[in-house]
Amino acid sequence: MGVTPTPAPAAISFDFDSLSLARLQAKPGVKWHRNPDVVAAWVADMDFAPPPAVVAAMRRVLDAGDLGYPDWKHYTGGSPASGVFVDRCAARYGWRIAEGDTRELNDVVQGIQMVLHLCTQPGDRVVVHTPSYPPFLHSVEDNGRRLVRVPAARSAASPSGWAFDHEALDRQLQADPAKVLLLCHPHNPTGHVFSTAELQSLAALAERHELLIISDEIHADLTYAPHVHQPMALYAPERTVTIHAASKAFNVAALRYAIMHVGPAWVDERLRSVPDHLFGATNLMGAAAAEAAWRDGDQWLAAALAHLDGQRTLLAALLAEQLPAVGYVPPLATYLAWLDCRALGLGDDPAVAFARRGVQLSEGPNFGVEGHGFARLNFATSSGVLREAVRRMADAS
Repeated sequence: MGVTPTPAPAAISFDFDSLSLARLQAKPGVKWHRNPDVVAAWVADMDFAPPPAVVAAMRRVLDAGDLGYPDWKHYTGGSPASGVFVDRCAARYGWRIAEGDTRELNDVVQGIQMVLHLCTQPGDRVVVHTPSYPPFLHSVEDNGRRLVRVPAARSAASPSGWAFDHEALDRQLQADPAKVLLLCHPHNPTGHVFSTAELQSLAALAERHELLIISDEIHADLTYAPHVHQPMALYAPERTVTIHAASKAFNVAALRYAIMHVGPAWVDERLRSVPDHLFGATNLMGAAAAEAAWRDGDQWLAAALAHLDGQRTLLAALLAEQLPAVGYVPPLATYLAWLDCRALGLGDDPAVAFARRGVQLSEGPNFGVEGHGFARLNFATSSGVLREAVRRMADAS
């Protein structure tokens, strides 16, 4: 069951760069189907086919001719995917965990909302680095919890171009305590990778202020060298609930599978107090896809990362040539570009103007007040489609 990541040989091609606009606009998923006449660069899934190992695993399930209840009782954490996940964490991140401390989910946001619901009360304060992935904001506010913002600031000293003032957060929490640090690690939408020093600082801060940490690490496998992802739980193991999924890195979001590692014993007790099936059950195909991705998908992942690395660099060149007023620092992780469009004079939501030009981006204001004047662009596509997207964005005629 061990996982040994291997680099993708140069001779193997997964055809990431052959995607045409016409081919993509015929796809049935929400990203391209909702507005088929535009270049879709909004929803955070990739335009690529999933790894062959994932497709083969799903075919094996179908070929077995049994879509009845799976027999997973002899697996410690749930489905076979949970054991592969544990092995992968040790091999890839040096993070050694027990399979019995994991819990399978339908998706990452479900896990966040489960823990917030069971471990906090209405009115409790939740710390979030902002701008933030919109479901983070909704998970806090729609559940009657109060948001404590840690706003990103531009920083030439930071490799990501962004920095967060944790000393100011420390002072703020002394005056007005919070219960939870909801961490997006790596950070969406800025692509910031939290350094060792930052993780140590957050762990110490959580200890001082008795914070539960919920760490969404769904983008962990999409970190570009020489930067590396380090699980938050390495620094605060008894305070951290970590949530992972194969969905972003291996492009299988629709299969609805995620996994949560629960470090704090008291949180585990709260979760075990919930009646069985209240939060749903593991999907057979989702578990099969995650197991295959984590066990046999690293060659595909290495090739995808190499392509995405080229895309983030190409985007910088295209913007410098055609939209030089747009602020952009290539992300250290994810396939998402956080574009500062304030100098273009397009108002609080520049995505509206870009949509009129034929490109759909994610609206900056949806990421919080810090997103006014910004837009998020998904560059997980072919270079030809990316070139067309920027060409349209620059066409103000």
